[in-house]
Amino acid sequence: MNAALLATAPDRTCRSPARPVTLAPARPGDLPVVIGGPAPVVIGGPCAVEGEEQILRLARAVAAAGGRVFRGGAFKPRTSPYSFQGLGAEGLELLRAVRQETGLLVCTEALDLDCLDAVAEVADVVQIGSRNMDNPTLLKRAGAAGKPVLLKRGFAATLDELLLAAEYVLAHATAGTEVILCERGIRTFCDHSRNTLDLHAVLRLRARTALPILVDPSHAAGLADDVVPLGRAALALGADGLIVEVHDRPHEALSDGPQAISPAAYAALVADAPALAGWARRGA
Repeated sequence: MNAALLATAPDRTCRSPARPVTLAPARPGDLPVVIGGPAPVVIGGPCAVEGEEQILRLARAVAAAGGRVFRGGAFKPRTSPYSFQGLGAEGLELLRAVRQETGLLVCTEALDLDCLDAVAEVADVVQIGSRNMDNPTLLKRAGAAGKPVLLKRGFAATLDELLLAAEYVLAHATAGTEVILCERGIRTFCDHSRNTLDLHAVLRLRARTALPILVDPSHAAGLADDVVPLGRAALALGADGLIVEVHDRPHEALSDGPQAISPAAYAALVADAPALAGWARRGA
């Protein structure tokens, strides 16, 4: 990156008033969800929306475990063109049904400009995935959509590049637009995990920006057994929350089944989160 250009770039991410991000409840009488407040938020749900029975079953499990925000992809970016690509518009309608039935808020990915408006209509949080972190056109349009944006770090991106991607969203923000950063692992020479979870990034981002920071241990680990310990470590280091994949029948999942934790494991993680929050930084 050109150091001179970086030095002269407006640093709105460091003085943004957007922290914490408050999400209005789905139903009257429910409390708002605050991301970046005193209590961590653990977003949970399957990798993909695969059908009505599946998505409502898992949404009920997430709600019963104490979750407040549900993740699930209607539009799926996949490495292989022959892999399941998501249900598209039908998946969005199923996420709308999840919100109405359970009161869970919805976080789902906008894959491109073609689906962004439809996603923003249904989602409480619009996710921009790792593959699109360096897509300026999509970032600008996401900023103009007027919804909070969960921005995932690209798997080969520096923290400078992540923060400047957030700038693209904020520079085109309208009323309602906020940015939540997400560390989801980077690609290294290691072959023991899907990606390498950069927990140091949580500390460095906290030092540089007021934006909320989530961690995705599912896409980093690629293995369900490792997701909860990595998630606990992220919370202990001061992450504002997690986004994890949850499935009760991972062997049936059409995408990313091996990295999905059980509803029971998710419930334990939600229960542990308040006590873990910032534990490793206490007294530092």
